[in-house]
Amino acid sequence: MTSEPRDAPQFYLTSPSPCPYLPGREERKVFTHLIGRRAATLNNTLTESGFRRSQTIAYRPACEECRACVSVRVVVDDFAMTRNMRRVMERNEDLVGAALPARPTSEQYSLFRHYLDRRHSDGGMADMNVLDYTMMIEDSHVDTRVVEYRRRGPDTAINGRGAGPLLAVCLTDVLADGLSMVYSFYEPDETDRSLGTFMILDHIARARKLGLPHLYLGYWVEGSRKMAYKARFLPQERLGMDGWERVEG
Repeated sequence: MTSEPRDAPQFYLTSPSPCPYLPGREERKVFTHLIGRRAATLNNTLTESGFRRSQTIAYRPACEECRACVSVRVVVDDFAMTRNMRRVMERNEDLVGAALPARPTSEQYSLFRHYLDRRHSDGGMADMNVLDYTMMIEDSHVDTRVVEYRRRGPDTAINGRGAGPLLAVCLTDVLADGLSMVYSFYEPDETDRSLGTFMILDHIARARKLGLPHLYLGYWVEGSRKMAYKARFLPQERLGMDGWERVEG
């Protein structure tokens, strides 16, 4: 009789719940825990298999009658900015992102709450308090960073950090084959900056500088307005029944 190692991952299935992306549908997820000495290796393997991380949980959709959620990753070395993306970069030339240890701050939480209240007041994260936010940032057994974006300051050339108010934040995992944008939020009043797009473009540049081939964007759902923006970052690979398939346009 064989037995599994004590630290082998155990997978579980959630009960059905309303789908947050497609009205009238239900979702189920398969998940496991990312803890202990194998957490980073397991996170690498599962992310490449279409899982996402939330704190110490790795999950992916396991809906019985729907396959709409598709894992998406940008092909970093071949990525080409559109004209509109170049304009977004120009509008944000005065910003700089600093990759910091995954530690929460009151300034981050204030921006997080402002973002949720303005953009996602009816979403599943709307009632998150400061303790919930702290857990989202700190509760990680893998290589995680918080990238903070501020305007360039007089000491930016020396310390690589900006100055002034916090304008955007991204919780980012560093994987063996890329970066994974776990969650991002930004100043909702700075609409002209297109900060969501800017952070993705900045992370593509960061992955390229680190020699990492992919930027993982999570799930793209065809027909969902919330997820439509992810299809604009090309070329990209989408995870299908036959593995990762390249999409040019």
